[in-house]
Amino acid sequence: MKRFEALAATIDQMIIDGILSAGEQIPSVRQASRQFGVSPSTVFKAYYLLESRGLISARERSGYYVNDNLAKLLPEPTLSKPSNASAKVSVNELVFSVLDAMREPEYAPFGLAFPAMEFFPYRQLSQSLNRANRQHAEMPKDSHIGPGDEGLRKAIARRYRAAGVPVDTADVQITNGAMEGLSLALQAISQPGDVIAVESPGFYAALQVIENLGLKAVEIPMDSMQGMDLTALEATLKRKKVRACWCMTNFQNPLGATMPDAKKQQLVALLLKHRVPLIEDDVYGELYFGKQYQRPAKAFDEHGMVIHCGSFSKSLAPSYRLGWVLGGKYYEQIRRLKLMTTLSTSIPTQLAVADYLNRGSYDRHLRKFRQLLEDQQLQMVKAIAEYFPEGTKVSRPRGGFFLWVELPATIDSLVLYRAAIEDGISFAPGPIFSCRGEYQHCIRLNYGQPVDKFEPAIQKLGELAKELGAL
Repeated sequence: MKRFEALAATIDQMIIDGILSAGEQIPSVRQASRQFGVSPSTVFKAYYLLESRGLISARERSGYYVNDNLAKLLPEPTLSKPSNASAKVSVNELVFSVLDAMREPEYAPFGLAFPAMEFFPYRQLSQSLNRANRQHAEMPKDSHIGPGDEGLRKAIARRYRAAGVPVDTADVQITNGAMEGLSLALQAISQPGDVIAVESPGFYAALQVIENLGLKAVEIPMDSMQGMDLTALEATLKRKKVRACWCMTNFQNPLGATMPDAKKQQLVALLLKHRVPLIEDDVYGELYFGKQYQRPAKAFDEHGMVIHCGSFSKSLAPSYRLGWVLGGKYYEQIRRLKLMTTLSTSIPTQLAVADYLNRGSYDRHLRKFRQLLEDQQLQMVKAIAEYFPEGTKVSRPRGGFFLWVELPATIDSLVLYRAAIEDGISFAPGPIFSCRGEYQHCIRLNYGQPVDKFEPAIQKLGELAKELGAL
């Protein structure tokens, strides 16, 4: 990273942390040069970069200021208020109908669960895959059986340890994407009819797994910034026999919320007190904005009660379907279930990703990818503010690639969805993120697509929403 980019990242983080508030003047070029020990030209370049991203603006004869529209652009969504009764889950039909429409290649793909393929380093990965195929040809024929390639498991464990999360190679079970790991985790600790505490709104695939396993869900309210309402969770744990809690602590899908470390510690302690395992879905953990990696709840697990699942599908290679589980005290049950179901994850794919990681390419890719996503989020928020109906609210996550948009209450997102599909625009309507079909006036948008290319589609979606709101 060049010096002006590092300085821009530092000031960006100061804005994120509230050290520099919206509308506040930032240090002059001369002050910043002395404060940060860089040349005035470096400061000028950093300020120009921040200005191009819409974070600061220059005022004639006055200096540079944090853009006040960052705070006033659109308000945050309100705290969700789902029913606290446990219920059978029935989302498959609606989810599949939405997913089928998203596959149309000519649609504006705001409903997809992945960023655009062009943003991933498939050319470099193909080189690693060629080396992996040659290596695989010389390996013993039974090498595919077991917890996964040791080199990949070492590389994954090494990344966690470098980030302050104590993980050993022996803790890592490789899976076919995170969803297999999450499904295996639920199977290892539950029986049909058990109650699982889930976020609301929460990831629809989690609800599908719960439905397919014959489990029940109880929805816990969410805050768009700090995640699960732990007061509501505690009340549920006292009132019901909950078998497990499924939670995304970092950049939650669909809200983008991230729990602060203190709240993650509180969550782990609360569940330990009630002897309830936490299934932690952390597939977006590497896609943070700024400099600070957000440690998962697993970092605070001293008793093996957190089953942590990760993946390269969102950050490196969606089509490789490569994930892992840190099973804690449930590791052996998960390992055996893996052997009894899919037996193994593709060895050439594992070898290829291990090769890519060991060459140091992943962190270079992530630095560029994170900045791209942060820039695109700001573009999409600005477009929503310009084109969507008055009264629209939107989340502002500090990582990942989803925005949760709360439309005026008179707008039915399923009616809007059907109208948008007619115009070649896909998005994820709110009801698929609830086992009871709630959030009728909410939608999830993916800004991991080329926003400038699809801005006309955002404008059209806003116009459709305005038309529905006027009926």
